[in-house]
Order: sequence, then structure tokens, then C-alpha cells
Amino acid sequence: MSDSGRELLDTYLARMVEVRATGAATSETSYYGALENLLNGVGRELRPRVIANGQIRNQGAGHPDFGLYAQSQIRDGAPVGGAGAIPERGVVEVKGLTEETWFTAETTQISQYWAHYGLVLVSNYRSFLLIGRDPNGQPRRLEAFALTESDSAFWSLRQSEEDQLNQLGHALQDYLRRALSYLAPLTRAEDLAWLLASYARDALRRIEASADLPALANVRSGLEQALGLRFDDAKGEHFFRSTLVQTLFYGIFSAWVQWARGQAPNATDRFDWHAAGWTLSVPMVRTLFEQVATPTRLGPLGLVEILDWTGDALNRVDRNAFFEGFDEGRAVQYFYEPFLAHFDPALRKQLGVWYTPPEIVHYMVERVDLALREELGIENGLADPSVLILDPCCGTGSFLVEALRVIETRLRSQGEDALVAHDLSTAARERLFGFELMPAPFVVAHWQIGMLLAHAGAPLVSDQRAAVYLTNALTGWQDTEGPVEQLLLPELQPERDAAERVKRADPIIVILGNPPYNAFAGISPQEEEGLVEPYKAGLRSVWGIRKYNLDELYTRFLRVAERRIVERSNRGIICFISSYSYLSDPSFVVVRRHLLEGFDRIWIDSLNGDSRETGKRTPTGEPDPSVFSTPFNREGIKLGTAVGMFIRRGPTEGQSDAHAQVRYRQFWGGHKRQDLVASLEGGDLNAGFAATTPTAANRYNFRPLGPASDYDNWPDLIALAEAEPFSGLAEMRRGSPIDTDRDRLAGRMQRYLDPTISFGTLKTEQIGPVGDASRFDPEAARTRVLLRENYSQQRIIRYSLLPLDTRYAYHTKVRPIWNEPRPEFFSAARDGNRFLVSRMMAERPQEGLPALPVTASLSQRQLRATCLACPLVVPICRSRRVCGLRASQMPILMLIQRLPKSPGFTRWLLFPRRVGFRKIRLRFSVAGLAYHCQPT
Repeated sequence: MSDSGRELLDTYLARMVEVRATGAATSETSYYGALENLLNGVGRELRPRVIANGQIRNQGAGHPDFGLYAQSQIRDGAPVGGAGAIPERGVVEVKGLTEETWFTAETTQISQYWAHYGLVLVSNYRSFLLIGRDPNGQPRRLEAFALTESDSAFWSLRQSEEDQLNQLGHALQDYLRRALSYLAPLTRAEDLAWLLASYARDALRRIEASADLPALANVRSGLEQALGLRFDDAKGEHFFRSTLVQTLFYGIFSAWVQWARGQAPNATDRFDWHAAGWTLSVPMVRTLFEQVATPTRLGPLGLVEILDWTGDALNRVDRNAFFEGFDEGRAVQYFYEPFLAHFDPALRKQLGVWYTPPEIVHYMVERVDLALREELGIENGLADPSVLILDPCCGTGSFLVEALRVIETRLRSQGEDALVAHDLSTAARERLFGFELMPAPFVVAHWQIGMLLAHAGAPLVSDQRAAVYLTNALTGWQDTEGPVEQLLLPELQPERDAAERVKRADPIIVILGNPPYNAFAGISPQEEEGLVEPYKAGLRSVWGIRKYNLDELYTRFLRVAERRIVERSNRGIICFISSYSYLSDPSFVVVRRHLLEGFDRIWIDSLNGDSRETGKRTPTGEPDPSVFSTPFNREGIKLGTAVGMFIRRGPTEGQSDAHAQVRYRQFWGGHKRQDLVASLEGGDLNAGFAATTPTAANRYNFRPLGPASDYDNWPDLIALAEAEPFSGLAEMRRGSPIDTDRDRLAGRMQRYLDPTISFGTLKTEQIGPVGDASRFDPEAARTRVLLRENYSQQRIIRYSLLPLDTRYAYHTKVRPIWNEPRPEFFSAARDGNRFLVSRMMAERPQEGLPALPVTASLSQRQLRATCLACPLVVPICRSRRVCGLRASQMPILMLIQRLPKSPGFTRWLLFPRRVGFRKIRLRFSVAGLAYHCQPT
């Protein structure tokens, strides 16, 4: 979520305090300007824009303090005749801070405004109340919001904790957006998704304000059991609470859609959210909804009021107009995507959840269907009743829906129209399986499958459901000993048992999908955390890879799929779109060996679009966006991606000593999705692909190596080092221990480390690291450093923040004054030692050599991310391990600084024998610098 809500609140409070500080302010009218700026700040964010104009003329009901006008009412700038335009979005009545909003809402004046304008926003600057009409046309209190309960608390609000101010800012912004949009017509799914997401955020804030959630303890434990995971630490707790809120709101929305579809076009009946649970067709969601939505639980959580507002919003929808433009078959784009983007974008990003564009889905499903027929000899492909398909991270069900479309097309082409409905329904219930962890996409998956079946004439009846299960796809694959654990929520037992049957017994031969990209802390049980251990075997001892990252979540899904096809089914296909880091990254060398040994054929479609490796540029310099960049999600993702298809023909060939045949091709530019679909023409699995030769010598690289393959075998900077280079110092305290002036820094840190000065004084004066940050308690940190050391002039060091930007820093090893003080690096930096600084990977094409000699302690982000430093004078560490580069190589590295840095530049350099190398060959590329040394 953006910080605009906090900015609006800060600006509003600052102006209110300024007016009060004059001592000449009236209780009400002097503060009009601050409120007008707040309302217009919110109104600017709406489409169409809403404008608050003060002191409008008498239009037959007195003089409201503000009128709320839509942009369309003032578009041409010419004044409307007569008494002027009626404010389309209602009016605002303001009272002084000491007056209560609930009381002023009952006055005759407010009643007159309501009768004439239809909507009144009443405020006393610290609280707000919306007055509108009930279904019978009578005045009714609608939504309310309060910053504080009293005027005295309001004036001290600016001294609140950062988290509280952030929460209040976003809550105030959400409330005023809804208030200023209340009378706007609701006809589009995107607008309704935003509105429900706004209520959902309010619900989440109220749940998070409950300290221990005793009313939901049983639900929490039941979900942990049923989903096979744990809700650990703050992130896991947030995931649990977000899951509950999504269940409530998707349950209500899907129930409303079903209810609305059953109403006559001009019916005036009203939707009752309390009865939503009775209309939910998916047992798992119905059970969760009923567990959370019971009055005994909603009451303590304070959600009844918010769900009443939600029900009112759904009853304001123009149903005829809404359903003219809303296609349940595209509910993902029309509702789920905007809802999740507005409700919890941080969770979505942390989980790496991205909607797969339809072209990618179509391509992958068609390729799998073709491979089944050509490689595995299954003539009917996906339509064959023996083919069991699993999407272990099905999200909104796109791959399963596309598979059903392919099956339907195949059956109809064979003249089996009479059996299509039966076969499609059977496939959806018995052999197309989906696993999903998040309830919102889980509901949409059932929704989309149900709509496709209904359009095909094969609707699921009340006692039937698609084989899509709410479960953790990364656990539960191994048989357990002893009695089956009984769930705390018995209603969830059938869901858990059905998912485990698929994992342990059903002969899956196709696994496809778009696995999440990121590891998410707080919800991974021990079984899941050990999944990638086979991919780490020998990384250090055999391959000499000291640093590796296999935490991307897709790696775990790849291991689950590989194990299922290779070790259990012994025959089948995996087809994933994922990050393309596994194609050549050294960390994935064991992953690639596993795939080569377990499968017979591998096809790789590299879709590029990586922000670091290529800078999202084609080789000719044109834009190369992510394939996930679509009109519904223009941002896309930063990672380069690839479609990988892995085929195991059977036990005989799969157990041979030969490695799989690997074929590779790549797509560039802004039309990659269309080019990918066009490549399906002709029905040739190998068309456009080139064979590659992964071997142990090139770390089983899946990419073509080309004529410069020797270059990949040259040692890199880390290989030349005796041990791992150092990372720089990580400050992350808003620059408080850093300054361009040594004396100014010394005075500031002397004061910070003076035990006679209170922490409150330092915070007021903003001296030293006194601001809250993630996992950083500034007062506790200061107390700790005062107990361990006094101020020392010797701790002021030269600090290279960025290239050509050297400052001074006060360095202490006492954590957590610095986020990462790096005592080992600090020891190596003493006595004027020099460092050669580089980074692990290029960030953009043709960037030259990212290397820099530094004579000071340096920042972790000296050269942006993944910065590493090699000391020129080799110190002895406390662990008696020699760190840094070999001393004999220092002259070589210093000469490198004088050479051209353009990619493709190559040179042999001669050195005297005492250096240790007779000659060394240097080659520069977009990925950095490599050496080829000829020993003396």
C-alpha cells in the first residue's frame, strides 16, 4: 500500500496544529482550510475526481459548510445558472472539536441537508459520520470513523507511534474515499472490487488490533492442521488473519453473485450477508465462513458493523449494468486481481503470486497435450481418461480451465457431442486436480471451472464439486505411520483426506502450472523446509559453491513435481513457467543434474525479461518486458522467466546412464506471448529449438554456450580469493551515524553516548539512531551500547557510501546500532587497507566493469546490490582463516583498473615470474570480468 494515507494525515494534523498555535482560532471556522485540503487530497485520487468547495450558497436548505462535486459538474468551467449545481456527492457539515458527531447528526439543520442533498458527511474534525437514506427513504446513519475519542487526544495524536499513525492514515484515507464515492453509481466489477477491498482492509485492521484473538484460536489450530503448515512469527500471523478476511469477503461476494443471478431483472429484494454461508457451494469455504462469521466470533472482533456496510454496498450495485459487463469466466481479471491488489499487495508480492496471462496458459497446455500424444503415445492426449493432471499451485484455476477447453475441443472434433457434458464433468471431478493455499483464488478456481462446465452443458449439481482442494501442496506427500490425526474442525477432514489421496495414491502423469516465486516466512513446516536438501548435496564439497540461494519457492515445487514423476509415477510430464535462474545459475547445478538424470527430454523456452541480467532490453536495445506485464498487471515482474517442459517416457529409458536431451530457444521483445502461441502452428515439438550440451564441465548449463565456451571455465573473482570476500557495512538507521563533516558527527555522537541525556531528549532533537525500524528498538539499542562502551574518537572512520562519495561514520560493533556492523570487515579495513570492490552480477547490459578500488570502509550498497570487497592486504581472522585475495595477485588486480572496460575486450598480460603467473588473459562481459591464468 502506498504512503499517501499517512501523508494526508500528517499534512492535516500539521495544519490543524498550526492554526491552533496562533491562539486566535475559532472553534470551528478557522480550521475549515485544513479539512478542505484533506477532502480534496482524497478527492484527487478518485476517478472521476471529487472536489470539495466551501460555503456554498443556499439552494433551498440552508448553507452547508462544503459541497462535494464530481469533476463532470465543473468540466467546462462555466458557472451553472440559478442557485448553482447540486453537489452530486452530497454535502459536509462541520462542528467544533468539542462537539460530538453523533449529536450533531440529529439536529434539524442536518435533517434539512439530508432531505435536500441525500447524503451528509458530518465531522467535528476528529470523527466523521455519514448520514444517508435507508431502503424506505428515511434518514439513516451509515459509516462512521474516528481518529480519536476526545479533543485532547486529537491534539497529541502527532506524538503517537509510527505504526499507529500509519494505520490511522490508511484507515482515514479508506473511509473518506468511500464517503466521497458513496453516491457514485456501482456498475463495474473493478470498482466493486476496490470498494470491498477497502472494507476488507478495515476488517483486517480490526482483527490485528485484537491482541490474542481468543475467539479464533480453534479456527487457527484447525487451519494449521488442515493446510499442513504453521502460522509462525509476525508474517505467519498476518497470513492467517489475511486468510480469514479473504474467506469472509470472497464468501460474501460469491454468495451475492449467486443470489443476484437468481433475482428478477427489476426485483427490489435486498441481499442479506448473514445468510451467505447457506449459498456457498464449496464445502471448505462454507465451513470456514461459518466458523468465522458466527456472532460469537464476529462480536469480539468488531466485524459486524463492517460486514453490514459491505452488505449495503452490494445492495447499491446496479445489478443489470454490473452483470452486462461481468463475465464469471473472467472473474480473475475483473474481480480477483483488483481485489487482491487493493486488499493486500504486500502479501501477494511476498508469496510471489502472479496471474498467468492466457497466452502462456494456452501455450503450455497445448504443448503438454502434444507431448502426451507424440512422446508418451497417448493418442487422445489430455482427453484420455487415464491421464491424471495436477496443478499444485492452481491459483484461480487457469491451467485447469484451459485443460478442460482442450478436452472439450478434442471430444467435439471426434463427434462425441452427446458424451461431452458427461466426460467434462467426470474429468473436472475425478482427474483434473488443483491445490491452492490461499482461499481467495481457491474460490475463484471453483467459480471458473463451474462456469466453463455450465457453458458446456455439464453443470455440477449440489452434491458435486471440482477436484480443487485448499491445501499446502508442499506437504503431505509421504505416508505417515500410526493413526490418522483427527482435525479440530471435523468439517475440514474430507478436504484434507481428498488432497492427501491425490498426493499419495493417484497416478499423476502431468504436473503443470505457475509456481509462486518467493519463499514466505512464517508458514513453512519442517517437512517443507527439507524439500530442497537433495538439491544442496555436494554444492560445497564437489562444486566449490560457497554461497547459494535455493529459497525461491518455485524450487520446492520443482522438487515435489520431480519426485512425484520420477520416483512414484515413473512416467509423465512436468511443465512449469518459473524464474529462469535454474537454467544456468551456479546454485542450481545439482538441480540441473537431477533433471538431466530423471528425464529423457527437456525443452526450455527462455522468455527473458530480467531486470538484472539484461536490464529488460533485447540484444538490439529494444524494450524486453516481462511476459507477466499485461493490461491488467502492467508492472509485471523483475525476474526473467522460462517455460520448462520435462518428459520421462518410462522406467527403462529413465534408468539409463545417458542424460536427457535438452533443447533450447528464446523469445525477446514486447510480443513474446503472441510469438509463443504462434510457435504452436505445425504441431512440431522441436521446431525452432537448438540442442544444448550440458556437462559437468559447464555445470550442466541448459543454455547454449557458443564459441566462447572456454570463457565460462575461467576463474572468477571469488575463485581467486583465499576465502569469501566481505560484504560492506549495512547502516539502515536513516544516516544517523554518518555525516560529511567529521566534527559535526563527533558532536552528535558524543551527545548520543552521553548517559546523562535522556533518550526522550535525543528523540526530540533527532540525534543518533532514535527512529523505529524493523527489528530495531532504538531505546533498547542505546541502553545496550551505553552499558558496553563510551564515546571514542577512534571509532570515527572514513566511510565510502557510493563511488566518489566518501563521508565519515561512527562505527561500533555493539549491535544493533548498525544493522550489520561487520566486525570482520572492520578489522580488515584498519590501517588504511585497500579493497577491490565488485558485485556478483551485472544489473544492465553494456554497463562496463563493475569494479572499484576503495581506501575506506564501505557501504554494503557501494555498487548497489550484492557488493563484495576483497582486501589487498590479507589479514588473519580470529578463526585463523586467511581472508581476501592472494597477495601475489594484487599487482594483476591493480593493473585491471587501467584497462578498457567494454564487453568483448580481451587481452593477455605478461608478468614477472615472482608474481606467480607468467601471463594472464582478461575478458570483460556484461556479467563482469573473468581471468584465464597460465602458471609459471
